[in-house]
Amino acid sequence: MPAKSARSPWWYKHAYLVRLVGLFLSVTLSIVCVNTSDRTATGSNIIWLANGLVLAFLLMAPRWRWPMYICVSFFGMLLGSLLISESLSMSLLYNALNLVEILIGAFLLKRKSTDLPSFADYKYLLRFLGAACLLGPVTSATIFGVVMHIARNDDFLITVLNWSIGDGLGIAVVTPTFAAILHSRMRTTGLLRRNWIFPTLALGATALVFSQNRLPLLFLVYPFLVLVLTRLDLGWAALCTLIVAIVGGWCTVHNLGPLAMATTVGPEWKTAIFQLYLAGGMFTLYSISVVFGNLHKTETELRQIAALHKLVVDNSRDAIVLGDLDGRQTYVSPGIRALAGWDPKDLVGRLFRDLIHPADLAEVEMAMRALRAGSEGGTLDYRARKRDGEYFWAEGSLRVYRDPATGRPIGFLNLVRDITERKRSEEHLHSAYRAMETLVVVDALTGIANRRRFDDALTTEWRRGLREGNKLSLLLIDADHFKRYNDNYGHVRGDSCLKQIAESALDVVLRPGDLVARYGGEEFAVILPGTDEAGARNVAEDICDSLRNRRLPHEGNAPGIVTVSIGCATIIPQRGKSTQDLIEAADQALYRAKARGRNRVIVAGESPQPESTPIAIDLPKFRRLDPR
Repeated sequence: MPAKSARSPWWYKHAYLVRLVGLFLSVTLSIVCVNTSDRTATGSNIIWLANGLVLAFLLMAPRWRWPMYICVSFFGMLLGSLLISESLSMSLLYNALNLVEILIGAFLLKRKSTDLPSFADYKYLLRFLGAACLLGPVTSATIFGVVMHIARNDDFLITVLNWSIGDGLGIAVVTPTFAAILHSRMRTTGLLRRNWIFPTLALGATALVFSQNRLPLLFLVYPFLVLVLTRLDLGWAALCTLIVAIVGGWCTVHNLGPLAMATTVGPEWKTAIFQLYLAGGMFTLYSISVVFGNLHKTETELRQIAALHKLVVDNSRDAIVLGDLDGRQTYVSPGIRALAGWDPKDLVGRLFRDLIHPADLAEVEMAMRALRAGSEGGTLDYRARKRDGEYFWAEGSLRVYRDPATGRPIGFLNLVRDITERKRSEEHLHSAYRAMETLVVVDALTGIANRRRFDDALTTEWRRGLREGNKLSLLLIDADHFKRYNDNYGHVRGDSCLKQIAESALDVVLRPGDLVARYGGEEFAVILPGTDEAGARNVAEDICDSLRNRRLPHEGNAPGIVTVSIGCATIIPQRGKSTQDLIEAADQALYRAKARGRNRVIVAGESPQPESTPIAIDLPKFRRLDPR
C-alpha cells in the first residue's frame, strides 16, 4: 500500500487543496465570463453560474469543511466582481447575499454530513427546486431589492425578478452538472465513448438553432437533451444545457438567433423568454430524470430479488414446483435433483399425478380438486417416485396462486420436502406408543384391565348397543370388609387377596367380548355385552362361588372367608341416556347388597326380598349354565 501511494499522482495526495484552488478559479472565471457574455441591456445577467457551482461543492463536501469552502468562494466572488469593475461596496453586498442564498439551499438540502445529492429522487428534487432554486434566490433578491430601492430608488419588483430568475436558473443548471462531475460519474470515459454521438448531436442542434434568425427552432434542442439524459445521465444533460445557456445567452444579448425575430419586444423581454426557455428545458430534464431514476431503482430491486430468488432456489434442500390447475408442471426448481434424482427439464410439462404412488393418488387428487374449487391450499404427505423408480415419503405444501389482474386461481405452488426419515421415526414412535398404551390400560397389580380401559370399553359397547339395540349388563363387585382384612393381615396379603378376586372373576368371565376390570381400590367391574338380567345374575353368582371355593381366611368377615358383594344392572342403550345411568344402577344394586348383609348378589330393579341370613360357605358347588 505505501508503494502504491508513492506512485499516486500528486493531485491525489493533495486532492483537498486542488478542490479549493479549482473552486476559487471556477468562481472567479464564471463571474467574469457571464458578465462579459450575457449582460443584457437592463444590466442583469440571463443566468448566474457562480452560486450553483459553489452549492455543488458544498453538497458534495462534509459539513465540517464548509467554512473553508465558503471563505474561498467569497474571495473568488470578490475577485471576480472587482475584475468586472464592480465597486468594493457593491461587491461586498452582492457576494454576501450570494453566500446567504447558497447557505439556505445547502443547509436545507444536506441534513446530514454524509448525505449526497440525488437529483433522480423526486423528493430530493422537489426540495432542491424549492430550497435552492426558489427560496434562497428569492430571499437574497428581496434583501437586495429593498437595499437598492432605498439607495437608488430602483424598481423593487424588477430587481427581485432579475436576481431570482438569473440565480435560480444558474443553480438549476450548474449544481447538478458539477455535482455529477465531483461525484466522478462523468469521469467514466467508457460511457461517453459508447454514447458520444448524443452530446455531439445536442451541441450540433444548439449551433444550428442559434446560428440563424429566420426559423423559430428553439425547441429543437429539447429532444437531443433528453437523448443525452437517457443514454448518459443528468450530469451530462445539465452540462449540455449549460452550453445551450451560454451560447443562447450570448446570441440573445447580441440580438442573434431565433429571438432576434421578435422585433416588437425589447431586450428585457427577449431575456425573459430565453430564461423561460431554459427553465422549461431544465424542468423537462428533471421530470424525465425522476422517471428514469425510479425505473432504475425498480430494475435494481428486481435484479436483487431475482438474484436472491436464484440463490435461495438453487441452494434449497426443498424442491419448488409450479403448475397449472390441471396438475401439469410448468416449473421445477434445481432442488429436485438432490431430492429425487430428476433433472428439472425432465419434469416440466409432465402431470403431477404421474409421480405419485398409486396408494396415495386419491388423496392428492382430492387436494387438487379442492384447489380448483377455491381452497387456498394445505399440506399433505404422499409417496413420490424417484428417477430410479424407488419411492420416498414427501411432504407437499400446496398453495394456489392467482392472476394478479383478476384474482382468479391460475395454478398451484408445491414445496416438496423429503420426510422419509421423519416417517420412520413416526412409525417407531407409534410402535412404542402402542406398546405403552397396552401397558397403560392394564392394572399393574392384578393384570386385568384398569379404569381407563373400562371407561373406553363401556363407551364402545354402549355405542354398539345403541346401534344394534342389544342389552348391556354391568356387574360392580366389592370385597366385603376389605379394610378389616388389611388391618388384620397387612397390605401385602391385601394385594394378594385382590389378585385372587380378579382371578376368580376371570375364571367365570370367558367370552371374548366380556371385560373384567379393576374399578378402583377393592372394587371390580365386569362388562357383559348382549346379556340380560338373568344371565348377569348367573355370572355374578358364579363369581361369588368361585371366590368362596378359594376359601381365603378373613376373620373380620362373618363367614370367616373372603367374600364379595355384587350389584347387577342391565339396560338397553337409548338416546337420551348414557353409560352413567348404567353405572349408577349397578352401584345402587351394590349398595343394597351390602346393606342386606354382604356376600350376595342384587340385581337392579328386582323387588326387595325379606331379610334372610346370607348363605355362607356350604353352597352347592355346581356350574350354572349360561343362558346368555
